[in-house]
Amino acid sequence: MKTSIFIIIVLVSGAFAGFIHGTVNFAFVEPYLDQAIGIENQNLFASGEEEDTPEFWVEYEGYRVWQKSGQILAGVILGMSVGSLFGIVFAFSKNALPGNNIVKKSIILSGIMWVTLYIIPFLKYPANPPTVGDGETVVLRTILYLSFIAISGLGAIAFYKLSKKFQNKKKLVSLLGYAIFISVVFLVMPENPDEITAPMNLVNEFRIMSVLGVTSFWVSMGLILGLFWNRFESHKETTPHYN
Repeated sequence: MKTSIFIIIVLVSGAFAGFIHGTVNFAFVEPYLDQAIGIENQNLFASGEEEDTPEFWVEYEGYRVWQKSGQILAGVILGMSVGSLFGIVFAFSKNALPGNNIVKKSIILSGIMWVTLYIIPFLKYPANPPTVGDGETVVLRTILYLSFIAISGLGAIAFYKLSKKFQNKKKLVSLLGYAIFISVVFLVMPENPDEITAPMNLVNEFRIMSVLGVTSFWVSMGLILGLFWNRFESHKETTPHYN
């Protein structure tokens, strides 16, 4: 496959998947953000940090409209970034992935990356609404979360490399090794330093919707890139060559 075609496929697939992700977030996650921010506003009024005035609400509504209007665009941009990583990993690993066609291989890889880069880190550091948590610890929380993603991803690559040295059922040894490794990391990594003060039903519902949004991205990414890749590879194979 030509490099130019590869780049187009990866970016377009990422953009479509990001668009779906942004749309799902806009439809299902944003209402919970509104509730969480509403609670935060009431706390600000009660503490005297802000006054419940028409001017406050005009400024607030303008800010939220700006945030919501950029939701889908942000999803597209993020999708293209993550899609680029996915495309590169797929290009190098597709021959080793299980599955009897490109689409299945792509979906399997997206499932693997969904688990290692999202679900496992999420179990350790589950998503919270933006207003939950101390603003002074946001850098620490970000470092912990990104560190866990990096450790999980690099660990998966290392044990995948190890699995290539084994045959048949012995490959399960590397899978078991990764499970033990990530379990140890899970226990060793520090807990989230912030206490949750928001209602837990709101936090839990927000987390469920967040999982739905990110899952929609990975499913879409695997399916769309697989279909595009299969389409262009099939076209290449069926295009007649003339001497």
